Amino acid sequence: MIKHYLAQWNIMRVLGLIMGVVIIVQGVKAEMWLIVALGILFSIRPLFNMGCSADGSCQVQPKSRKD
Repeated sequence: MIKHYLAQWNIMRVLGLIMGVVIIVQGVKAEMWLIVALGILFSIRPLFNMGCSADGSCQVQPKSRKD
């Protein structure tokens, strides 16, 4: 199941997750809890594959399989 989940990841999702984790760590070190909340938002976005709009109009359609 994890292999199937990670198969749909691209470099931008990985970079977004890394950026969110770095923001969380820096916010905790500086004890700036608003920055931690921002880091959580940046981390949730790639985990749940949320894009730029609510209706999904900017998402790329998955490749259709020809069996």
